[in-house]
Amino acid sequence: MAFENLTERLQGVFKNLRGKKKVSEQDVTEITKEIRIALLEADVALPVVKKFVKAIRERAVGVEVSEALNPAQQVISIVDEELTALLGGGEAELLKSPKIPTVIMMVGLQGSGKTTFAGKLAKKLKEESDARPLMIAADVYRPAAIDQLKTLGNQLEIPVYDEGTAESPVNIVKNGLAKAAENRNDYVLIDTAGRLEIDETLMNELTQIKEIAHPTEILLVVDAMTGQVAAQVAKTFDETLDITGVIITKLDGDTRGGAALSIREITGKPIKFTGTGEKLTDLEVFYPDRMSSRILGMGDMLTLIEKAQSQFDEEESRKMAEKMAENRFDYEDFVSQLDQVTSMGPMEEIMKMIPGMSQMPELANVKVDPKDVARKKAIVLSMTPAERRLEAELSPARRRRIASGSGNSYVDVNKFIKQFNQSKDMMQSVMSGDMNSMMQGMMGGQGMPNANNMPNGMPDMSQLGDLSSMMGGENSDMSAMFGSGIKGKATEFAMKQAMKRAQKKMKKGKRK
Repeated sequence: MAFENLTERLQGVFKNLRGKKKVSEQDVTEITKEIRIALLEADVALPVVKKFVKAIRERAVGVEVSEALNPAQQVISIVDEELTALLGGGEAELLKSPKIPTVIMMVGLQGSGKTTFAGKLAKKLKEESDARPLMIAADVYRPAAIDQLKTLGNQLEIPVYDEGTAESPVNIVKNGLAKAAENRNDYVLIDTAGRLEIDETLMNELTQIKEIAHPTEILLVVDAMTGQVAAQVAKTFDETLDITGVIITKLDGDTRGGAALSIREITGKPIKFTGTGEKLTDLEVFYPDRMSSRILGMGDMLTLIEKAQSQFDEEESRKMAEKMAENRFDYEDFVSQLDQVTSMGPMEEIMKMIPGMSQMPELANVKVDPKDVARKKAIVLSMTPAERRLEAELSPARRRRIASGSGNSYVDVNKFIKQFNQSKDMMQSVMSGDMNSMMQGMMGGQGMPNANNMPNGMPDMSQLGDLSSMMGGENSDMSAMFGSGIKGKATEFAMKQAMKRAQKKMKKGKRK
């Protein structure tokens, strides 16, 4: 994932402040020097680095220790605020025309991900806004782009207008807009051509398309892996076309991520979405404050909650919660939950969204192999319906049959059944509010971990108390988990609201 190296470097900087009662000017000089090096290594543009470091230095000198925060936390707070401002401050929503159609024009260099993004955005508009989009294939120089857009259109059941590669892009866009007006499409997404580098021919063509289409949004699609070059590309496109927003793709790759930190400052135009994978669902709204939290290793609970809400069916979740509470969770439920969790993304990335988890050294070794998940599913699918529903005891003979049918060893099947039973016991402990029993299951019978052994930023588990009050009690205090700052309060509020909604749905279901 992007920013991993930057996160590690910044966390190393803040560790040096532990135990200090006041941040001296020399401390600030050392901190800003390390931050400067970390940002430059992350491919952030030099002018942006200079401005960012200067702002931190001016605010951090002479920071007194408050009762609530230690010096490291106060400096992190300053860096967090400045980083959020650097990334744009607040969410930038997609603009909408007062009259249909809203025309969105995608521009960028070849290979940046314009066509894939067009499909992702069309899917998002159709599902979340009940829109009727039309996609126009205006990249006539790369026939594969037209075929790709048509394939995406077929998958999403969204119309695609194209005239092949013989007609000029300007005429294709003109005719496509006429088609959209005829069909009363409320959104038109124009997939324009790119080049390996910016040239005058490309810019003239895009300018002509802009004059004909009068787009509400001109979104520049930038590949995060291009580093500092991305900032210069964005500046050139902005000067010529006056772009309205930026899309950063391939943020899921092993990239330094400096483009995201540079583009907003250099162009003054907001980052609106980020691409986090190849799937059509891998599109995230860009929230500067949440991205800042991730970069600083403080997690991103709000995005995690939104991912869970989008992937988990509410009615199914209510039934599953009731099954867990009544200890009726079976192998069929396990496969269903496994599918839903894996659809949220790689497990190691999900865990990093939990505050404090990115600071645990053990997390670097956590890798969930998709093949291992497939093997577990194969074991369950090799069972008979009665075995999956726990209506038949899994005798040694049955286990050997399951091992043979799933392509696993007898030992693997035994191990999986043991893990399933342990998970089931842990779920029962969670639903009953027995935090210590749950932790014993997780820690191999050791109970609650010692607070002194926990990484900086993780909650003291002994302060969490009985989970039954945390799961929606009116006076439940979750500040121990999320911290007492503004970000912690916001996360706590979001969690409480989500829990209350879930509890109300469960109560309604029981009345029925």
